[in-house]
Amino acid sequence: MRILSLILASVLFSLGQNYSVKIAKLKYGGGGDWYSNPTSLPNLLQFVRKNTSLNIAPEEDIVEPDSPEIFDYPLIYLTGHGNILFTPYEVKNIRKYLLSGGFLFMDDNYGLHKYALREMKKVFPEIKPIVLSAAHPIFHQLYDFPKGLPKIHEHDGKPAQLFAWFYKGRLTAILTYEADLGDGWEDPIVHNDPEPLRQKALKMGCNILLYVFTN
Repeated sequence: MRILSLILASVLFSLGQNYSVKIAKLKYGGGGDWYSNPTSLPNLLQFVRKNTSLNIAPEEDIVEPDSPEIFDYPLIYLTGHGNILFTPYEVKNIRKYLLSGGFLFMDDNYGLHKYALREMKKVFPEIKPIVLSAAHPIFHQLYDFPKGLPKIHEHDGKPAQLFAWFYKGRLTAILTYEADLGDGWEDPIVHNDPEPLRQKALKMGCNILLYVFTN
Protein backbone atom coordinates (compact mmCIF):
# COMPACT_ATOMS: atom_id res chain seq x y z
CA MET A 1 0.00 0.00 0.00
CA ARG A 2 1.09 3.56 -0.73
CA ILE A 3 0.75 4.60 2.94
CA LEU A 4 2.94 1.78 4.17
CA SER A 5 5.58 2.72 1.61
CA LEU A 6 5.57 6.32 2.86
CA ILE A 7 5.97 5.19 6.46
CA LEU A 8 8.85 2.90 5.53
CA ALA A 9 10.52 5.67 3.55
CA SER A 10 10.34 8.08 6.47
CA VAL A 11 11.97 5.55 8.77
CA LEU A 12 14.68 4.64 6.26
CA PHE A 13 15.78 8.27 6.01
CA SER A 14 18.12 7.66 8.94
CA LEU A 15 19.78 4.96 6.83
CA GLY A 16 20.64 7.42 4.10
CA GLN A 17 17.58 7.67 1.88
CA ASN A 18 16.80 11.26 0.93
CA TYR A 19 13.05 11.16 1.42
CA SER A 20 10.59 13.72 2.71
CA VAL A 21 7.21 12.66 4.11
CA LYS A 22 4.30 15.04 4.64
CA ILE A 23 1.28 15.04 6.90
CA ALA A 24 -2.06 16.71 6.25
CA LYS A 25 -4.82 18.48 8.16
CA LEU A 26 -8.36 17.25 7.57
CA LYS A 27 -10.88 19.77 6.23
CA TYR A 28 -14.08 18.18 7.51
CA GLY A 29 -17.73 19.26 7.29
CA GLY A 30 -20.31 19.81 10.00
CA GLY A 31 -19.48 23.36 11.07
CA GLY A 32 -16.46 22.83 13.29
CA ASP A 33 -13.46 25.10 12.81
CA TRP A 34 -11.09 22.57 11.23
CA TYR A 35 -8.75 25.47 10.41
CA SER A 36 -8.12 26.49 14.04
CA ASN A 37 -4.62 26.92 15.49
CA PRO A 38 -2.92 27.81 12.19
CA THR A 39 0.58 28.04 13.69
CA SER A 40 0.35 24.73 15.57
CA LEU A 41 1.42 22.14 13.03
CA PRO A 42 4.24 24.20 11.47
CA ASN A 43 5.72 24.69 14.94
CA LEU A 44 5.37 21.01 15.82
CA LEU A 45 6.89 19.91 12.51
CA GLN A 46 9.83 22.27 12.96
CA PHE A 47 10.35 20.86 16.45
CA VAL A 48 10.34 17.31 15.08
CA ARG A 49 12.79 18.22 12.32
CA LYS A 50 15.13 19.86 14.82
CA ASN A 51 15.08 17.14 17.45
CA THR A 52 14.74 13.88 15.50
CA SER A 53 16.04 12.28 12.31
CA LEU A 54 12.59 12.18 10.70
CA ASN A 55 12.80 13.92 7.34
CA ILE A 56 9.33 15.41 7.62
CA ALA A 57 8.10 18.39 5.59
CA PRO A 58 7.97 21.62 7.63
CA GLU A 59 4.34 22.43 6.76
CA GLU A 60 1.16 20.40 6.44
CA ASP A 61 -1.12 20.00 3.44
CA ILE A 62 -4.92 20.22 3.52
CA VAL A 63 -7.10 17.27 2.50
CA GLU A 64 -10.81 16.46 2.59
CA PRO A 65 -12.18 13.19 3.97
CA ASP A 66 -13.73 12.07 0.68
CA SER A 67 -10.55 12.66 -1.33
CA PRO A 68 -8.27 9.91 -2.66
CA GLU A 69 -5.41 12.22 -1.71
CA ILE A 70 -5.65 11.17 1.93
CA PHE A 71 -3.87 7.98 0.87
CA ASP A 72 -0.80 10.10 0.07
CA TYR A 73 -0.27 10.84 3.76
CA PRO A 74 0.69 8.37 6.50
CA LEU A 75 -0.84 10.69 9.12
CA ILE A 76 -3.90 12.93 9.00
CA TYR A 77 -4.44 15.53 11.73
CA LEU A 78 -7.90 16.75 12.77
CA THR A 79 -8.66 19.53 15.22
CA GLY A 80 -11.28 22.15 16.07
CA HIS A 81 -13.89 23.19 18.63
CA GLY A 82 -17.24 22.17 17.16
CA ASN A 83 -19.18 19.64 15.18
CA ILE A 84 -17.75 17.03 12.83
CA LEU A 85 -19.97 15.31 10.31
CA PHE A 86 -18.76 12.66 7.88
CA THR A 87 -20.94 11.66 4.92
CA PRO A 88 -21.41 7.93 4.27
CA TYR A 89 -18.81 8.06 1.50
CA GLU A 90 -16.36 9.91 3.75
CA VAL A 91 -16.85 7.28 6.44
CA LYS A 92 -16.06 4.56 3.89
CA ASN A 93 -13.01 6.43 2.60
CA ILE A 94 -11.60 7.11 6.06
CA ARG A 95 -12.11 3.49 7.12
CA LYS A 96 -10.32 2.28 4.00
CA TYR A 97 -7.49 4.74 4.70
CA LEU A 98 -7.07 3.53 8.27
CA LEU A 99 -7.23 -0.15 7.32
CA SER A 100 -4.62 0.48 4.61
CA GLY A 101 -2.06 1.65 7.17
CA GLY A 102 -3.01 5.29 7.66
CA PHE A 103 -3.28 7.04 11.02
CA LEU A 104 -5.79 9.63 12.24
CA PHE A 105 -4.66 12.02 14.99
CA MET A 106 -7.66 13.90 16.43
CA ASP A 107 -6.76 16.75 18.78
CA ASP A 108 -9.71 18.17 20.73
CA ASN A 109 -9.40 21.93 20.86
CA TYR A 110 -12.37 21.94 23.28
CA GLY A 111 -15.85 20.86 22.30
CA LEU A 112 -14.75 18.37 19.64
CA HIS A 113 -14.64 15.24 21.79
CA LYS A 114 -18.28 14.09 21.63
CA TYR A 115 -18.52 14.63 17.88
CA ALA A 116 -15.27 12.80 17.20
CA LEU A 117 -16.46 9.81 19.22
CA ARG A 118 -19.77 9.80 17.35
CA GLU A 119 -18.18 9.91 13.89
CA MET A 120 -15.54 7.32 14.75
CA LYS A 121 -18.34 4.96 15.78
CA LYS A 122 -19.46 5.19 12.14
CA VAL A 123 -15.94 4.49 10.89
CA PHE A 124 -15.30 1.62 13.31
CA PRO A 125 -18.69 0.38 14.61
CA GLU A 126 -17.04 -2.85 15.77
CA ILE A 127 -14.35 -1.13 17.87
CA LYS A 128 -14.75 0.44 21.30
CA PRO A 129 -12.08 3.06 21.96
CA ILE A 130 -9.94 2.65 25.04
CA VAL A 131 -8.08 5.21 27.13
CA LEU A 132 -4.35 4.57 26.92
CA SER A 133 -2.59 4.11 30.24
CA ALA A 134 0.58 5.99 31.08
CA ALA A 135 2.51 2.77 30.45
CA HIS A 136 1.79 2.80 26.70
CA PRO A 137 4.91 3.30 24.52
CA ILE A 138 3.45 6.43 22.91
CA PHE A 139 4.25 8.24 26.16
CA HIS A 140 7.83 6.94 26.22
CA GLN A 141 9.37 7.63 22.83
CA LEU A 142 12.07 10.31 22.68
CA TYR A 143 10.48 12.02 25.68
CA ASP A 144 9.16 10.40 28.83
CA PHE A 145 5.69 11.19 30.19
CA PRO A 146 5.35 8.92 33.24
CA LYS A 147 1.90 10.35 34.05
CA GLY A 148 0.59 10.01 30.51
CA LEU A 149 -0.95 12.76 28.39
CA PRO A 150 0.08 16.22 29.64
CA LYS A 151 -2.60 18.81 30.36
CA ILE A 152 -1.78 22.07 28.57
CA HIS A 153 -4.95 24.14 29.10
CA GLU A 154 -7.64 23.82 31.74
CA HIS A 155 -11.26 23.59 30.61
CA ASP A 156 -13.67 21.52 32.68
CA GLY A 157 -11.40 20.30 35.45
CA LYS A 158 -11.18 16.80 33.99
CA PRO A 159 -7.98 14.78 33.56
CA ALA A 160 -6.28 14.68 30.18
CA GLN A 161 -6.99 11.43 28.33
CA LEU A 162 -5.83 9.79 25.13
CA PHE A 163 -8.53 7.69 23.46
CA ALA A 164 -7.32 5.01 21.06
CA TRP A 165 -8.78 2.77 18.35
CA PHE A 166 -6.97 -0.51 17.74
CA TYR A 167 -7.68 -2.70 14.73
CA LYS A 168 -6.21 -6.20 14.89
CA GLY A 169 -3.63 -4.99 17.38
CA ARG A 170 -2.54 -1.91 15.41
CA LEU A 171 -3.19 1.59 16.71
CA THR A 172 -5.07 3.35 13.91
CA ALA A 173 -6.47 6.52 15.51
CA ILE A 174 -6.20 8.60 18.65
CA LEU A 175 -8.19 11.43 20.21
CA THR A 176 -6.78 13.80 22.81
CA TYR A 177 -9.27 15.02 25.41
CA GLU A 178 -8.88 17.79 27.99
CA ALA A 179 -5.25 18.27 26.93
CA ASP A 180 -5.22 20.95 24.22
CA LEU A 181 -1.90 19.96 22.68
CA GLY A 182 -2.55 22.10 19.61
CA ASP A 183 -2.86 25.27 21.68
CA GLY A 184 0.48 24.46 23.24
CA TRP A 185 2.12 24.19 19.82
CA GLU A 186 0.96 27.63 18.72
CA ASP A 187 3.25 30.67 18.59
CA PRO A 188 3.98 31.86 22.16
CA ILE A 189 2.19 35.18 21.61
CA VAL A 190 -1.13 33.43 20.89
CA HIS A 191 -1.82 32.03 24.38
CA ASN A 192 1.11 33.39 26.39
CA ASP A 193 1.82 29.92 27.76
CA PRO A 194 5.02 29.58 29.79
CA GLU A 195 7.78 27.99 27.77
CA PRO A 196 8.01 24.82 29.93
CA LEU A 197 4.32 24.17 29.18
CA ARG A 198 4.82 24.72 25.43
CA GLN A 199 7.74 22.31 25.54
CA LYS A 200 5.56 19.65 27.13
CA ALA A 201 3.03 20.00 24.32
CA LEU A 202 5.69 19.92 21.60
CA LYS A 203 7.44 16.92 23.14
CA MET A 204 4.20 14.96 23.42
CA GLY A 205 3.33 15.81 19.83
CA CYS A 206 6.79 14.68 18.78
CA ASN A 207 6.30 11.41 20.65
CA ILE A 208 3.06 10.79 18.78
CA LEU A 209 4.68 11.33 15.38
CA LEU A 210 7.64 9.16 16.30
CA TYR A 211 5.35 6.37 17.44
CA VAL A 212 3.32 6.51 14.22
CA PHE A 213 6.36 6.56 11.92
CA THR A 214 8.22 3.79 13.72
CA ASN A 215 5.36 1.39 14.40
